[in-house]
Amino acid sequence: MKLLGQHIENDRSGYVRLTPEQPEDMWHLYNLILKGDQLTASTMRGLKKESSTGSVISSRVWLTLTISIEDVFFDIQACSLHINGRNIVESKHVGIGQYHTLDLEMNQPFTLKKAEWDPISLQRVKDACDITRQADVAAVTMQEGLAVMCLMTQYMTVVRQRIEVPIPRKRRGSTTNYEKGVQRFYEQIYRAIKQHVDFSVVKVVILGSPGFVRDQFFDYMMAEAVRVNDRQIIENKPKFLRVHTSSGHKGALEEVMRDPQIKARLADTKSAQEAKAIDNFYQMLNNDPDRAFYGYDDVQKAAENGAIGTLMITDALFRSADISTRKKYIKLIEDSQATNAEVLIFSSLHVTGERLSQLTGVAAILNFPLVIDSDGECSTDESDNK
Repeated sequence: MKLLGQHIENDRSGYVRLTPEQPEDMWHLYNLILKGDQLTASTMRGLKKESSTGSVISSRVWLTLTISIEDVFFDIQACSLHINGRNIVESKHVGIGQYHTLDLEMNQPFTLKKAEWDPISLQRVKDACDITRQADVAAVTMQEGLAVMCLMTQYMTVVRQRIEVPIPRKRRGSTTNYEKGVQRFYEQIYRAIKQHVDFSVVKVVILGSPGFVRDQFFDYMMAEAVRVNDRQIIENKPKFLRVHTSSGHKGALEEVMRDPQIKARLADTKSAQEAKAIDNFYQMLNNDPDRAFYGYDDVQKAAENGAIGTLMITDALFRSADISTRKKYIKLIEDSQATNAEVLIFSSLHVTGERLSQLTGVAAILNFPLVIDSDGECSTDESDNK
């Protein structure tokens, strides 16, 4: 997603101007565009005009309309959005109050205006426009003297840096120049990884090459990390995955992604954290049910008591047509974050989101047990024992 412009007032009203660039951007927009918002975009409108002879002439014209949104439909298979609403700005071809459906397409700029931009919506815009926050997978393809540093999402691969270092040939009786060239080459790859990989987001770093280049670089990187006490690299050693590729060019990643074993390793890395959290919740529900709450009322009481360690919530709850419903879930997130709880927003289109939806769409793992009595009052085990 590309952010073209943004203006938010102190009362949180305002607009953003965006251009969707990838299929996954449509999912972000589906979670942003709500009933009552105003959308301005270019569209095609069919017109009918009666000629002097009485025949009807049909034509289609491009125009820009602003509609007050009444309904949003997301086509999962086509990854497209159809937004229906009434025109609110006078147009030559469409009167005020007339219905029209705007179809949002990729690379088509539009403006979205809201009476109130809540923190969840603003964060979604930020995340959708920030490639480093989207990229669950990083990859470095390499061969002697050439390396390509990439960040990958489910739908795209973005080249962040291309490294080219001349490496002299080995000479009979002396390999000093060759070794110095390889050293410079590895140093630049090491710096590129440090610069472009956010290990708090990235789950896997692929090192791909023909021959043994990837293994030699990995050995160099770990030795260098130990030498300079680079804790970031040392602690994330398990995230590095070494694979064979036919070359060091970006195109070699296609070979990697076709490998069934690699697919299994990389599958759903974006939701790996959520999957682990929901599994932990069910385990806690079985072993220590006073630390596993679900349903808004119970989870909200846990938030009031500062007990939430991990809050899980589906994005479907923020698409409610009822403003008060959206606001209460936003407040639940803000209250949880105020006590340093981890907040995970699940995609309702993913299997983990479906599992969470079976638990009303909101659940929490607590830091300490809470007991809710018949009057709806909470108490801790410690208070019960006193």
